[in-house]
Amino acid sequence: MKLTFLLIFFITIIFSVHSAFPNFYGKILEEKLTDDPGSPLILTPLIEQGKIKVARSAAEVHFNGFKNVKSYSGYFTVDKAFDSNLFFWYFPSQTDPTKDPVVLWLQGGPGATSLIGLFTENGPFTVKAKHGLKLRKYSWIKSHNVIYIDNPVGTGYSFTKGGYAQNETKVGEDLWAAMQQFYLLFPELQKNPFFVTGESYAGKYVPALSYTIHKKNPDAKLKINLQGLSIGNGLSDPEHQLKYGDYLYQLGLIDTNMRTLVQKYEAQGVKYIQDKDYVNAFKIFDNLLNGDLNNHTSFFKNVTGYDNYFNYLYPEDPMNTEMAFMGKYIQRNDVRAAIHVGNASFHGEDSTVEVNLMEDVMKSVAPWVSELIGNYRVLIYNGQLDIIVAYPLTINYLKQLKFNGADAYKNAPRYKWYVGTELAGYVKQAGNLTEILVRNAGHMVPGDQPKWGYDLISRFTRNKPYHNY
Repeated sequence: MKLTFLLIFFITIIFSVHSAFPNFYGKILEEKLTDDPGSPLILTPLIEQGKIKVARSAAEVHFNGFKNVKSYSGYFTVDKAFDSNLFFWYFPSQTDPTKDPVVLWLQGGPGATSLIGLFTENGPFTVKAKHGLKLRKYSWIKSHNVIYIDNPVGTGYSFTKGGYAQNETKVGEDLWAAMQQFYLLFPELQKNPFFVTGESYAGKYVPALSYTIHKKNPDAKLKINLQGLSIGNGLSDPEHQLKYGDYLYQLGLIDTNMRTLVQKYEAQGVKYIQDKDYVNAFKIFDNLLNGDLNNHTSFFKNVTGYDNYFNYLYPEDPMNTEMAFMGKYIQRNDVRAAIHVGNASFHGEDSTVEVNLMEDVMKSVAPWVSELIGNYRVLIYNGQLDIIVAYPLTINYLKQLKFNGADAYKNAPRYKWYVGTELAGYVKQAGNLTEILVRNAGHMVPGDQPKWGYDLISRFTRNKPYHNY
């Protein structure tokens, strides 16, 4: 009787919902302006006029609350036809900015601000309720030049008048345009090794920009020194990744009856993907696990009682409070003025970016990843405790990749990875591909294990081994 009821429930929500989207992060409430913090700082006109010193001076951030951490922020126009502008916040390395790697961080969503990564994962600050900011011990800016971009346009503080990305090609082109301007603004960084990084739905964004660089660099006047890309708990190949039945059963979160039901609808979702019916494929998987914007709770929540799919140790997301603090902080008038967003709207609740990428969600970027592995170093890592993009799901997709070295990867030995005396995880490596499981971490690895996350990115950008043979 229970199985029959859930079957009817599941069918009903799949075919009755028309606006459900898998934003893997919670919504950030949009605060009302209480004063006028000025206008957004659009740097593109100054850059085009060759007024680099003026632009750079204007972009420098001056704010006592930022603990004397040097940074620059503002907007790059990436599509003049639609007045599309990407917001960036750049932090020079605290070691040697002239030589240290340049790292771009992209959040997922789709539609999640990269300030989530800055304030809750790997940036120089954390937000502590009424006490303002606290410095993060294992920030990536200790030895990297780190850029955070709200991507695609319409995300966070980025904005557009109708030029929303509807596919990853457009995402890549807009980010390429932004990075071209970034390197004109900071020409001393052009020779530094560059790495594209991110997590979650950035499993699409990271390959999109990397592939765009790969294709445009040969004919570009300003070449970007791409050396590698890193994806954490990333959705890149839905057909081979979204297989939850066995995983949830092995965790003890569903029984055999529920596993049978989940597998049935996974098979239907895969069939939709293969038939290029991406909207119906999306509806199945969203209602199976996310239930982000629909009028029903997801199948996953109804069966397990979990509201949180970032870490299976916590039915409720412990990050909710920290995200709320962060949302209020970054929308304060004085902070808005300091980071040069002025009175630009903060897109924390609307779903326009997600709506425009609806057909993109179930498409694969695996062919791009395969080609990129042949030319650059690629790091794919997963937190052990994630549900939404779990480690076994990522392995399913990696085993399907077709690249020179694919057989070597499948047969590669697995080694222990230590940070000092601490067992941080396990690593497999073959050619340009490195695959890592990070212990005791969920969906947001740098936030859950900051020390290990810093070691992970530092070894990758310096091309240092994760183990002793």
